[in-house]
Amino acid sequence: MKNFRKNLLVFLLMAFVSVNVTSQNTESNVTESDKKIENKKSKKSKKKKGKKKKVKLPKIDLSHWKVTLPVANEKGRPYEIDPPEILDFANNEIAKPYMYIDSTKGAIVFHAMPTDSKTKNTKYTRSELREQMVPGENNVNWTFKQGGNMKGKLQMEDVTRDSDGKYHRVIIMQIHGRLTNEQRDLIGEDDNNAPPILKIYWDKGKIRVKSKVLKNLSASDTEILHDDAWDDDDGFNFEQEVGFKKFTLEVQVTDGKMLIILNNTEFKSYESIHIKKWGVFENYFKAGNYFQSRDEGAFAKVNFYELEVSH
Repeated sequence: MKNFRKNLLVFLLMAFVSVNVTSQNTESNVTESDKKIENKKSKKSKKKKGKKKKVKLPKIDLSHWKVTLPVANEKGRPYEIDPPEILDFANNEIAKPYMYIDSTKGAIVFHAMPTDSKTKNTKYTRSELREQMVPGENNVNWTFKQGGNMKGKLQMEDVTRDSDGKYHRVIIMQIHGRLTNEQRDLIGEDDNNAPPILKIYWDKGKIRVKSKVLKNLSASDTEILHDDAWDDDDGFNFEQEVGFKKFTLEVQVTDGKMLIILNNTEFKSYESIHIKKWGVFENYFKAGNYFQSRDEGAFAKVNFYELEVSH
């Protein structure tokens, strides 16, 4: 009997110790689990507090560009901003609706729509950059013999459709010809305007290129200075569709040659007699949004992420 009682006491003691240890382990496990959950919450909370939206800026130096905007100045002409004022365009209240920075994308947005503010010799409006080799000066330009390169990364952000449901066209890059003062006076013109030798369009999601051809190849160096001596060529369409995605465009100009490169994969080269004859003109690059519609309510927005020019 004594042994039975003794064994019973030992059994009960062991059972008590076992329950107590299990309880402690359970409490310990719960505590550790709670700590882990709290630590995770704390880390997430710190991440949320410390997480800030990154500000992205476009890789574009505007010190050698002026811009023409689709709004009139006090003289009723298109509003322009020359360097160095263009460097602070983001704080220009007049420019803000038409040229502004999208800091979430890191792009300059060029916004254009039909207005009464048109440049001479065109019915269309623009939010477009014009190269100035000497900041603030339009009279210093370059020839094909001197050469030049322009490269940009851009994207069609938004564009309206016409009554047939087709997207409106936008000229996104150009090489524009220019008469020297002597050439202007020689042919009796009242300004220095000459035709654009290159127009690059965003056209229904694809890139289309147009150039000029001389109507009469026997025309003299004086005769070819006239605007009506030149005609549009048939144009060229790159195969790939860029749509509303980012893409790169590069224009390489050398003596007697003009090369256009899309996304480093497609090329269009101009090396004809027409390009050689074009060597008589001075030129300047243009880039932005030259909107090709007068439809009511129409508009386009073009994003430029990168733009660089060299000579």
